[in-house]
Amino acid sequence: MLRTHSFLSTWTQKRSMKWLGILGLVALSECLVIIPLTKMKTMRETLREKNLLTNFLLRNNDDRSQNVAHDPKLSLHPLRNYLDLAYVGNITIGTPPQQFKVVFDTGSADLWVPSTYCDSRPCYTHNVFNPHASTTFRLSGFPVDLTYGSGRMVGFLGYDTVRIGKLVDVVQPFALSKAQYGLEHAPFDGILGLGYRSLAIQGTIPVFDNLKRRGVISQSVFAFYLSTQKENGSIVMLGGVDNSYHKGKLQWIPVSRPHYWQITMNRITMNGVVYGCVRGCQAILDTGTSFVLGPSRLVTAIQMLISASPVGHEYAVSCSYVARLPTIIFSINGNDYPVPPQAYIRKNLQGQCLSNFGGGTENMSRSETWILGDVFLRLYFSVYDRGNNRVGLAPAV
Repeated sequence: MLRTHSFLSTWTQKRSMKWLGILGLVALSECLVIIPLTKMKTMRETLREKNLLTNFLLRNNDDRSQNVAHDPKLSLHPLRNYLDLAYVGNITIGTPPQQFKVVFDTGSADLWVPSTYCDSRPCYTHNVFNPHASTTFRLSGFPVDLTYGSGRMVGFLGYDTVRIGKLVDVVQPFALSKAQYGLEHAPFDGILGLGYRSLAIQGTIPVFDNLKRRGVISQSVFAFYLSTQKENGSIVMLGGVDNSYHKGKLQWIPVSRPHYWQITMNRITMNGVVYGCVRGCQAILDTGTSFVLGPSRLVTAIQMLISASPVGHEYAVSCSYVARLPTIIFSINGNDYPVPPQAYIRKNLQGQCLSNFGGGTENMSRSETWILGDVFLRLYFSVYDRGNNRVGLAPAV
């Protein structure tokens, strides 16, 4: 995930509906495995139901990234907001296996889960890893401190066997939490990052890199299909692509900076008028962010153009007006990717229609940068080709 989204105001480090966590695995071939993902109720919705959202936002609305960004011991993952994560899958760690629900996150590169050494409240409401119960666990002891817009994890590094469906990744580095802050109501136990190695904790090898290095998968490719409404049906593909999940031909886009899954975007238009990315800009594809995020100034202008008004920490529109809102078009590498109002407006459990745009990316880069999260990725099947440093997009089925 990139780590905060605009409602928490800052890019610190490294982001619905029913609770359901049983996931399986379908192998299409020896080269490609498909891991089902479950669409969950988000942490934001859970807090709102319990009338805890406003207090949580006020309590956690500080700029942690400014305090830790220059500490070489810390692994920062900007713009990651766990409040709105919605898609989780199952993995196991250790021998015998211990199961965890994780977010498969293209905006970060580390794997972490809670541990039995953690005495924070979030660890009492999630699955925890017991290193003493695993015969294959090895201790590194290297300290880990990951700060996020909606929380923080402090712990240490270890090594063990990680299983993702039938894929077995031995001696995999991962972080075990000793303390967690702000993640009590998260619909997942931990995070499995799929970003580039340069994003990972120094000296560690991310899960996907290890799978390829050890020959567990034959291609350095993974892909996401995210369902729009259904709890089930979303998947992450590892080691190949099943083209039945998209329509038409994949359009390939070069990665502009192999760190995040970052690409060059041409412009953002509504009704033929350019409202963002006027001179070209950068965009990051991030499965760990629910919204479309951009510079606060430009996002505020878009909120005004779609007649969205501030409601607490969010922006709301009249539900009767949604059908009349314009389609927003993201032009990337010479191709247009329309996002209709039904995608960028969501109705919450209280019946409010809320904008899926957020600001804050000016805190992560001096140049104009946008984060294309699940709002965009539900519409477009996405392929991440590490071997050729490129991303493929096509309309999802």
